Order: sequence, then C-alpha cells, then structure tokens
Amino acid sequence: MLDIATLLIFPLCMSVAAISDLLTMTIPNRVSVALVVSFMILALFGGMALSEIGLHFAGAAIVFFACFALFATKVMGGGDAKLLAAAALWFGFDPSLFSFVVYVTLIGGLLTVFIVLLRSQSSTIMAIGLPLPNSLLVAKKIPYGIAIAIGGILAFPASPLVIAATKRML
Repeated sequence: MLDIATLLIFPLCMSVAAISDLLTMTIPNRVSVALVVSFMILALFGGMALSEIGLHFAGAAIVFFACFALFATKVMGGGDAKLLAAAALWFGFDPSLFSFVVYVTLIGGLLTVFIVLLRSQSSTIMAIGLPLPNSLLVAKKIPYGIAIAIGGILAFPASPLVIAATKRML
C-alpha cells in the first residue's frame, strides 16, 4: 500500500498544481505542504535512512534558495518557488534532481513561447469564441506551475522513491 501511495501522491499533487495554476494563476500552499508531509511519511515508513533523507532535504534546499533568488528578483512567483522546492524534495541530491530541473526549464521555455504567441492572437481567439482561461490570454504572468508539473512527472520515474518502490513491488 505504501508503494502505491509513493507512485500516486506526487503525480496527483503536481496535476492539482498545474490545473490550479492554469485556471486561477495560483498554486495552493496545501499542495506544497502535501508534497513535503507525504515525502516524510513515505521516506520514514519506507525505510529510507536518515542520511538519505538529509540528502533529499539538501537537494530541496538548493532548489529553494535558487527559487528564492528568482522570487526576490520578481522572475518567479511564490507559489512556483514553493512547488519547485517541495517537488525537489522527492528527487533528493541525485541525478534525477538535475533531470527534473532541466525538464522544468525546457518545458517552461516552450510554455512561455506558446503563451506569448497565444496572447499575440488573443483578439482572434476571443472572436472565434474558444473557451480558454484568462491566464492564457490576458494575464501578465505565465502559469509556470504547468511546466513544473510536467517536468516533475517526466522526471519522477527516475526518482529514488520510485526506484525503491518498484524494487519492493517486484
């Protein structure tokens, strides 16, 4: 049961964050809190060593401080920064964390270009009557939680928690 929870909680939280950011341009704090609390429960009850848990927190701290700098310079929103740091906890100080960050960066760039192009055609899109959220057409910000979620889900199979859970299930 613990292994199934390991495989479901992260993608579910990331999906909720992406949908919320798309529709409301906000990522609820409860999503980031759920990621942190569920990681701790799964790591402790899954038999992860305290030293390994420490490495997960080290990786998340590095991402948090980078995100804090981006937030302080108004490059990144607070919800995005919290989600990215909470998600990084699931990857730890591991090559999968690098994959996660690269995926988020690449997908975020593509998402930004797509939304800028979409906004350049917003009058045509509204005239046609396509039902797109305001976050895509008129908001000044980019719903980056979408990129964080997609990047996280793409990198998730390589995370230490998933690898341990699948080994136990086999």
